[in-house]
Amino acid sequence: MAEGDKKEKKQIPLRLSASLYNELMKWAEDDFRSVNGQIEYLLTECVKYRRKHGKSDKEDDE
Repeated sequence: MAEGDKKEKKQIPLRLSASLYNELMKWAEDDFRSVNGQIEYLLTECVKYRRKHGKSDKEDDE
């Protein structure tokens, strides 16, 4: 993530099932994060994993 990306945050509506939200809330509490922080952390880790394992944007277009 570039330095500018960390400062500017986008807001998006997100709908989750109650059961998924409850699981995320428990997980966030275990990690001392807010639910929003936990979701952002998990998405960041997924993007890192995807980049590390060679999935490029060009492959998405095919």
